[in-house]
Amino acid sequence: MIEEAMNDAPERHPVSAVPAASVVVAVLDGLPWLEDQLRALAVQEAPFEFEIVVADNGSTDGSLEQVAEWARSDHRFRMVDASAIRGPAAARNAAVKAAKSAALAFCDADDVVDCHWLAACIEALEGSDVVAGYFDLWSLNGRPLRAPIPAATDQLGFLPAGLGSNLAVRRSAFEEVGGFDESLLVGEDVDLCWRLQLAGFEFALAPRALVSRREPRRAIDVLASGFRYGKNDPVLYLRHRSSGARRDLRGALRSWARLVLGLPLLLRRDERRPWLGGVGMRLGRLSGSVNRRVFYP
Repeated sequence: MIEEAMNDAPERHPVSAVPAASVVVAVLDGLPWLEDQLRALAVQEAPFEFEIVVADNGSTDGSLEQVAEWARSDHRFRMVDASAIRGPAAARNAAVKAAKSAALAFCDADDVVDCHWLAACIEALEGSDVVAGYFDLWSLNGRPLRAPIPAATDQLGFLPAGLGSNLAVRRSAFEEVGGFDESLLVGEDVDLCWRLQLAGFEFALAPRALVSRREPRRAIDVLASGFRYGKNDPVLYLRHRSSGARRDLRGALRSWARLVLGLPLLLRRDERRPWLGGVGMRLGRLSGSVNRRVFYP
């Protein structure tokens, strides 16, 4: 039905045979936020043609129909069935296979990209092979406005890595390292950035590529999100310790101390979510250490 909707859509925004950029959006039950991101992508101020490839990872909430509506009026939008293998890595890989451009830009379905985001990503790729932008963590989360922060950090005492919610990469580099590792349900973006750099590709920041990131609202979701990411850190450590990834035991002790001393932050609404995220991450690392039989606190 979706393919029929796209075939019958009027040519309001025709895309050339080879657009200059392909935006990849992985989605799994993206309502109610998906519409905000699709609208933001539709109004990108870019001096080149581009396409938006939405990879559906098995949605059952109406996300398919929403993308189909956009495809009917705007041929830059396409839907890819990526439901065979669960996880953002598999969904993004499926979208890349269907994408036409040599430049790939990745964002998430529940965030909102700035109107200059794509142009900034592609501009930064002119001098690098993989780039990470900046995050606005305040606008969508009810926090006081602050300066954007980089969507990349030096993790595990190793190489810098960006997140799949604000990342761009040359297709040639992406394909050379085999794309995202589909066995990883979390941390696949960090793993990709590290493998690219280990293969000799250049990583850089794109300060003008801004994304407003949406954080979980409920306390239990914040805790669960931190736990998932923390549980995967021992996996990344085992994969990359021979290349230089290391554990920071002193840093772990300092972090636990801050969390214990920060218990009163639970009473402060603005500080509650960061504290819960930190606790979830540390508990996840302990769980992952047990599962993987490696000590990575």
